[in-house]
Amino acid sequence: MQEAFRDYIRQQNLLAAEQKTLLAVSGGRDSVVMAHLFHVSGLAFEIAHCNFALRDEESMRDEQFVQALAQRLAVRYHVKHFDTRAFATEHKLSIQVAARELRYQWLEEVRQQQQLDYIATAHHMQDNVETVLMNLSKGTGIAGLHGIPPKSGRVIRPLLFATRQQINQYEKEKETGFVEDSSNITDKYTRNYFRHKVIPKIEEVYPEAIRNIGSSIERLREAEMLYQEALAVHRKKLLEKRGEEYFIPILKLQKTAPLQTIAYELLKPFGCSAAQAAQVVDMLDSGSGKYLSTQTHRIYRDRKWLIITPQQVDQSTHFVIAEGQETVLLPGATIYLQAKDATGITPPTAATIACLDTKHLKYPLLLRRWKKGITSTR
Repeated sequence: MQEAFRDYIRQQNLLAAEQKTLLAVSGGRDSVVMAHLFHVSGLAFEIAHCNFALRDEESMRDEQFVQALAQRLAVRYHVKHFDTRAFATEHKLSIQVAARELRYQWLEEVRQQQQLDYIATAHHMQDNVETVLMNLSKGTGIAGLHGIPPKSGRVIRPLLFATRQQINQYEKEKETGFVEDSSNITDKYTRNYFRHKVIPKIEEVYPEAIRNIGSSIERLREAEMLYQEALAVHRKKLLEKRGEEYFIPILKLQKTAPLQTIAYELLKPFGCSAAQAAQVVDMLDSGSGKYLSTQTHRIYRDRKWLIITPQQVDQSTHFVIAEGQETVLLPGATIYLQAKDATGITPPTAATIACLDTKHLKYPLLLRRWKKGITSTR
């Protein structure tokens, strides 16, 4: 285990021998084993523990255990108490997401204050497999199949090579001790459900499933690199930025293969789901005027272009007017629309008023900011 640990750090280029790491230690078996492996490998480190105050006396027990572990290993110890429930409520997050945000934010603060090189978490191979299975179930696309990366920015995960059985065996042999988190037993959380219900069923049919999927994750991570390189070529060819808006030539996009995948990857950064990307592809064969809205952008089909414009009107140069809409808010101006019977009405001469024949209008209307040299609008 110790040799495999050192080999993995070297193979993945996680850190150099002279660099110093902040270990995130909960007191559970995995993080305690990680601390011992750092210790016996002669790597410099400090220990940080987050007390999320979610399990009353058990949370204090964990904190005291980790403090004693740091004393036993003769390393600096950092601890932080969080009001996790209040943070979750204030920011409208689940408890799990709130804890994760608080944890990584504080760990990075400590890393910078202590001038350390990296933060290490104790994610192992089964954690990685669980992540991939959850992502696959949610439909996150190929990007969700690379699992937990060994290194992302200043965060490293030096136990991803190890199975749960290897970690358990090491703990028994070295008698490192650990504390059990009672929340790991419940199936309340999605990850625990996969851990206790889904994976054991898979292992009944394929006993080596964890190792096999773990090996596949490595290959998928490399395949994604090739995938992203190919996408970069398509983005350069198809995505044209003009100010805060993006334009995609419809004819070029239609000739691109595989169309559905490329359209999804092009539109995903603009808040487009896979289902919405499919709707945009259907729009390619329709006439101009169709549009689709995401939480952040609006995608409009013009004659020759897909126009992607921010929902924030102050960043847009194109504005969509839907049928029946009575007010259009623009930066520095407001347009009011009214439908009236033209019988007996003399068209007004004011420059701020326009009279249009509704039978010649095709909704939605696309309003463009004025540009020099452009004399017509739709």
